[in-house]
Amino acid sequence: MLLARKAGVIVVQAAGNHGPSPSSVLSYSPWVVGVAAGSTDRSYPASLILDGGQTVQGVGISVFLHFEIKGPTLGAPFLRHRLVLARDAVRTNGSVPRAITGDVEECQRPDNFDPAKVLGSIVICMFSEGFFNQISTIRAITKTAATLRFMGFILMANPNFGDYVAEPTIFSSPGILIPKVLDSQLIMRYYEEKTYRNRGGVVTQFGARARISESRNSVFSGEAPVVSRFSSRGPAFIDANQNPLDVLKPDILAPGHQIWGAWSLPSAFDLTFTGRSFAILSGTSMAAPHIAGIAALIKQLNPSWTPAMIASTISTTATEYDNSGEIMSAESYEIDELFPSNHFDHGAGHVNPTRAIDPGLVLPTSFEDYISFLCSLPNINPITVRATTGALCTTKLSHPANLNHPSVTISALKGPLVVRRSFQSVSNKTERYLGSVLPPNGTIVRLIPPWFTIRAQKIQDVDIEFNVTEVLNQFTFGEIVLTGSLNHIVRIPLTVKTIPL
Repeated sequence: MLLARKAGVIVVQAAGNHGPSPSSVLSYSPWVVGVAAGSTDRSYPASLILDGGQTVQGVGISVFLHFEIKGPTLGAPFLRHRLVLARDAVRTNGSVPRAITGDVEECQRPDNFDPAKVLGSIVICMFSEGFFNQISTIRAITKTAATLRFMGFILMANPNFGDYVAEPTIFSSPGILIPKVLDSQLIMRYYEEKTYRNRGGVVTQFGARARISESRNSVFSGEAPVVSRFSSRGPAFIDANQNPLDVLKPDILAPGHQIWGAWSLPSAFDLTFTGRSFAILSGTSMAAPHIAGIAALIKQLNPSWTPAMIASTISTTATEYDNSGEIMSAESYEIDELFPSNHFDHGAGHVNPTRAIDPGLVLPTSFEDYISFLCSLPNINPITVRATTGALCTTKLSHPANLNHPSVTISALKGPLVVRRSFQSVSNKTERYLGSVLPPNGTIVRLIPPWFTIRAQKIQDVDIEFNVTEVLNQFTFGEIVLTGSLNHIVRIPLTVKTIPL
C-alpha cells in the first residue's frame, strides 16, 4: 500500500466491522485512508396494521424478484389476512402435535407446519435461540413462506432474548421485522384476544387479522449521520503489546449503513443475494467506496494532486456535526443507546465532498516522509524497513507525530512537545488564515505563527506546541481550525494522552 501511494495511487481501506469495541480498527498506516461507517437519514419503515386499528411500526423490506416487485400483502389497504402463530400451526403426528422446537418458532423448515393452517396467512415467527446464535436465517423463513404459500410473515422480538437489530433484507415474500419486545407483546395480546382454543390449548379458530403496509418507499428523517455500531473504533495499536500508534484511525466517516449497490448475478458471497442484480448492505466495506469515488473525482478535477494531498483535503474539510447541528452521535453496545462520538469513532468527521473539491490548503507528504516516519517508530529494525520498502533509514522524525499528516495524535505526552505541519495553498489567490485551537483536556496548545498570509501554490509551516497541564492517563480530543479570508476552513483533529513524566 505504501508503494501504491509512491506510484501515485490513493489507497482506501475499510476500518473494520468489529465495533463498538475500542482499538478494533483494522487500518493502521498513515499512507492509507481508513474509513468508518455511519448511517444516513434514509430508512425503509413499514407497518403491521391490526384489524382492531392498531398500527405497529417495524422495518420495511424492499424485494426484487426478477421483474416483479413485492412489498405489502395483497389487497392492501382494504384486505386483512389471518394471523397464525408458528407454534399454533405445527403439523401433527396422527392426532398428536409435534414438539415445539426453536426452528418451529423461527419458521425454519416447511415440514414443521400444517399447510392448511398457514396457507394464505401471515405467520408470526419469533426471534429465538437460533437467530441469537446466528444459526437460523431469514432466508430459511422466506423459503418456508414460499413453499407453503404464506401471505406474509412477521419476525418478532422474543421477550426471552430482548430487542434485536433489524436491517432491511431482500425477501421473496412480503414480510416485516418487529425488533422491539414491547411491540411484539402488543401484537401477541391482540392475537390471544382473537384466538380461540380448546381446553388442551389447541386453536379452534384464528380470529386475528392484519396486513403489512407498503415498505418499498424510503423515508428521510431522524438524526444523521450516526456512527454505526459495527464500525471499528480506534486507537490503533503499533504492536502486539498494544502500544498505541501516533496516528489517528479511522481517518474519516462515510455512509456505510443500508447502502444499495449493484450485485454480481453469479455471486455466492451471500446466499441471500444469489442471482440478484442489487443488494442492500451495511458495513465499512460499503463506506470505503464512497471515499474512493470522492478521491477519484478530486483527482479528475486536480490531476497534479498527489494521494497525500487528496487524502488531506478529504480529512480537513470533514464535519463533526449531524443534520441538527449537534456533535455526531455513535451507537454503543445496547440497541438504541447513543453517545457523543469522538475522533476514535469517526476520524476527522463525516466526509463533505462539496467542500473537499476546494479546500484552500492541503498537506503534502512524500514517500521519503513515510520512510522517516517508519524509521522513527520505537523498536523498528532498519533492516526490516529496507527489506520491505527498498528504502534506507537515512533520516528519522524527531517524533512520529511530526509526520505531515492531516491530524495530530500523541499517545504519550509527558511534557512540552512541538510538532510541525506544512500547508500548501491550492488556491489561485493570496489568502490570510487565522488559527484557533480547542485544546484536548489536560493540555495547552499554541500555534506558531497564530496567523499567516499565503500566496497561491506556496507552502507555510505552522508549529504546534503542546504543554501538559494535567496528567489524565486517557485520550482527550480537540482541534485546530484555520479560517481563511476567502471562506476556506481547514480542520486538524487533535488526539492526546497525557501521562506522568
